[in-house]
Amino acid sequence: MDPERIVELLSVEGIGEIRIYYLLKRFGSAEEVFEASLSELTEVMGMTKELAKKIKNYRRTGIINERIKRLKRLKIKAVTFLDELYPVLLRNITPLPPVIFYRGEIKKEEKLPVAIIGTRNATSYGKYVAERLAEELAESGVTIISGLARGIDTAAHRGALKKGRTLAVLGCGVDIYYPSENRRLQDEIAEKGAVLSEFNIGIKPIAQNFPKRNRIISGLSAAVIAVEAGEKSGVLNTVAWAAEQGREVFAVPGPIYSKTSKGTNRLIKEGARILTSAEDLLEEFALKKRAERIEISLSEEEKRIMNVLSSEPMYVDEIVEKTGMEVSRILELMFSLEIKGAVRQLPGKKYLSQII
Repeated sequence: MDPERIVELLSVEGIGEIRIYYLLKRFGSAEEVFEASLSELTEVMGMTKELAKKIKNYRRTGIINERIKRLKRLKIKAVTFLDELYPVLLRNITPLPPVIFYRGEIKKEEKLPVAIIGTRNATSYGKYVAERLAEELAESGVTIISGLARGIDTAAHRGALKKGRTLAVLGCGVDIYYPSENRRLQDEIAEKGAVLSEFNIGIKPIAQNFPKRNRIISGLSAAVIAVEAGEKSGVLNTVAWAAEQGREVFAVPGPIYSKTSKGTNRLIKEGARILTSAEDLLEEFALKKRAERIEISLSEEEKRIMNVLSSEPMYVDEIVEKTGMEVSRILELMFSLEIKGAVRQLPGKKYLSQII
């Protein structure tokens, strides 16, 4: 879909995300919206005759021309909920963002996307924890998602970039550098991951944008980790979205008298999972993934084998000892498990699990 025409459609005065959603659903693209007749436009849910006329009478202004220039200069792309590339997890949230602008590369599905969030007024401890967690998780193949704000967000992005991929979700247009001191970091994220936003090119980072931005941070993620948060932190807004969207919520415990730990400690009291290392999250999702794969596609004998395998290579003799099964039968089952992608064979008849 042509990002220039998306920019123009979102620039029509009085149009909002709900109308954008129904217009795109009805006509399929911004180009087709502009080519529709007045009567066709007014048939769309939420459309008034006045707004339909604004679409029909639309002409580029100097402001729009400047937005288009920035879009081209920064190589900004756009994806709508109708496109194949639109992130799978975002399709299940409400309200669904009908358009995502981005710099860099987005994927339909990330291997394991996890948000690391926290206060802007982070302590040295909080920033250290966020950066180290992000680095360790990224090294394990996790995609780190955050909001590029000062403090915890910045630390999480920096840690992730050391070993892997990260996505930054903005509360403004992706052509805006905010906060300004993160300009270089924002460009680096665009090179090695993606910077994305539902807001049109040129939209400034005003306060009301950030709660909307937070629902996308959690919506893109399979889990959310809160590192530090005050009693009235925006972090709690993201966590609320995560709970509504059915995402896992983890919280890093902190000193009981620290203002920046009051929010995270409260989350733990209210049921968030305690996170004290990257392994806590990786083990949780490994168990879930294993359970799903075993439940769906493995025979009872294959389940017995998978229950003793791990990410550490294991000789056939060890598998025999732990399962009580015959060597010949185990080798037959290993062939089946390899085809299913559940195990990998290493030299020397050693095997390891592929679903952890």
